[in-house]
Amino acid sequence: MSEPQPEAASTDLDVDARIVLGEQQSVDVPVRLAYCQDDPYAVALEFLGQAAEAGVWRFARDLLWDGLQKPSGLGDVRIWPPCPCHGRTSLRIMLQGEDGSVLLDLPARQVRRWLRRDAFALVPPGAEAALIDWDAELHSLTG
Repeated sequence: MSEPQPEAASTDLDVDARIVLGEQQSVDVPVRLAYCQDDPYAVALEFLGQAAEAGVWRFARDLLWDGLQKPSGLGDVRIWPPCPCHGRTSLRIMLQGEDGSVLLDLPARQVRRWLRRDAFALVPPGAEAALIDWDAELHSLTG
């Protein structure tokens, strides 16, 4: 009988985001950012409350970090840093799916602090590959 595996460490951050509907219109929505050692390359963004039907989006932790510094991402997830010259202090994330797209504003300072203090403390940048069981991953692909 094999020994039970220790539970992977994780961290999450609940924030009040805004869905951007137009130049002067937005709707508040709670979201949770989550990071776990079990999936060291990814961050999950989960919609909470009435918006929970929008589901969970997973994307690269590095993409989130890079998006705090400069426009980042291609395809389904794109991120823009705060833009003081236009009076925007939030981190902007665009999620594109089969049913449409949504533009979210998240509090940039909270996200940056969470990444630095919590997510990067669990798994430092560049150390992700050491946590992957590459034999198991290969076996799951070749089944």
